[in-house]
Amino acid sequence: MTTEETSRFVRLRLELVLEVQDEDTLTKAAVRRLAADAELPEEERTQAESAVTEDTAEALAYLVDPFDLVSEVPGVELQQASWSSERIDYDPDSPDWDLDEDDGQDDEEDGIG
Repeated sequence: MTTEETSRFVRLRLELVLEVQDEDTLTKAAVRRLAADAELPEEERTQAESAVTEDTAEALAYLVDPFDLVSEVPGVELQQASWSSERIDYDPDSPDWDLDEDDGQDDEEDGIG
């Protein structure tokens, strides 16, 4: 493909597994960020505070912002992002958690090779 035929848009797929070592600290950080968000309507703030205090995964999802991940990358602008979090059973020794495992796409589609 020539440069004119190539799309300027790139989908970056990222999967992280995090170990929450201090749920209370994580929850408090999410509540503090909610309290500092002056543009958040009160009704939404109340719902969000309830969600982050009841579910650590929600607190983490509230604190992780895709814009923060790419805002300092030169020459790019975030166009769209979606993310979610969930509690999982994790065994780093299990073959189910092989990060190099093929996800059904060939290497050329992944931009490798």
